[in-house]
Amino acid sequence: MVLFVGDDWAEDHHDVEVLDESGRRLAKARLPEGMVGMSRLHELIAEHLDEAANDPETGMLAEDEVVVGIETDRGPWVAALIAAGYRVFAINPMSVARYRERHSTSGAKSDPGDAHVLGEIVRLDRAHHRPVAGDSDQVEGLKLVARTHQSLIWDRTRHLQRLRQALREYFPAALEAVAAGKLELADGDALELLGRAGDPDRAAGLSRSKIAAVLKRGRRRDPEGKAELIQATLRAPALRQPAAIERAYATIASTQIQLLTGLNNQIPELEAVVAEGFGQHPDAEIYTSQPGLGTVLGARVLAEFGDDPHRYQDHKARRNYAGTSPVTRASGRKTVVLARYARNRRLGDATHQWAFCALTASPGARAYYDELRARGTSHHAALRQLGNRLVGILHGCLKTRTPYNETTAWAHRQPAAA
Repeated sequence: MVLFVGDDWAEDHHDVEVLDESGRRLAKARLPEGMVGMSRLHELIAEHLDEAANDPETGMLAEDEVVVGIETDRGPWVAALIAAGYRVFAINPMSVARYRERHSTSGAKSDPGDAHVLGEIVRLDRAHHRPVAGDSDQVEGLKLVARTHQSLIWDRTRHLQRLRQALREYFPAALEAVAAGKLELADGDALELLGRAGDPDRAAGLSRSKIAAVLKRGRRRDPEGKAELIQATLRAPALRQPAAIERAYATIASTQIQLLTGLNNQIPELEAVVAEGFGQHPDAEIYTSQPGLGTVLGARVLAEFGDDPHRYQDHKARRNYAGTSPVTRASGRKTVVLARYARNRRLGDATHQWAFCALTASPGARAYYDELRARGTSHHAALRQLGNRLVGILHGCLKTRTPYNETTAWAHRQPAAA
């Protein structure tokens, strides 16, 4: 007899319900997070398993004898469920909300009720949901580091925009000075200069030699000439905010500069860890053979796709997960094809950037993109379609364990590529 378990998790507890194949409730309980709760869950399940549930050769729980539905795919609790031999399905919370309406239209909700819904989902509709991927620990670790690296880059962009906005409000000459020195606002020497020139008064007192010293540390060309331009821009007459407001903005800018400086130091260190972990993976050679994929971008794509060889049934499944394949909505005589926005956002960002980088690395990719643009397709839509092709090519390379080959990849479009 197969058992179905619905697990509605919270930070410190789990509401679980155990069902049999007919949907009859066998047990329900609220379990604490941690070893005590997991041990009690095993006991609840063991009370209703028969002897045939164990594999006679290994003595372990046979496959698919216990099926669990839960709204997450990570964490020590999920890892313990998988280690126990249970088949775990990570159900999207949006899907759970729609299934809940199937059981009740009143809008009522409770944690035990959600546990029942999750159990019913895996009992009746598990064929329409994806089980937790059997990725290796190596790629799971790479995913954590690659996601953190990407998050830090996104954080740097946010703090950079905040700094730019603050400077525009009280000290626009600082932005003009950075531009006069042909610097980028995120550059280390630009941030050092802004830290020394936090407000118009301090900026006006900054000597040319100090500015030139900062530029020399940044290995800039013609530091003396650029220092003269920067100093002249900082000392030029300009409109001022009231003193109290200026001090407040200067404090905000100083905070953002310190945060950006720390991020600039940490991002390269984390990038080295990403590169090291990616280089040790057996699929790294296949990923880096793809046009447009380098070490960091390749690591992100590998981490988000995972390395479970049975996770994607075919290239369509991989494309759907990447979010590169379109969505068709048809009703009556009306049919609309739309971009897929319900997707893994990190993987979608990586494949979009991958497609853009492939334009200069692959003649076939460039020809396909140009053909789409000639039809009137927008830039981003053309990149999505190109990304969809590249994901399919990657799937074929992984399936056959062969690196990318330009001729093989675009042979069916050879006249257009030529």
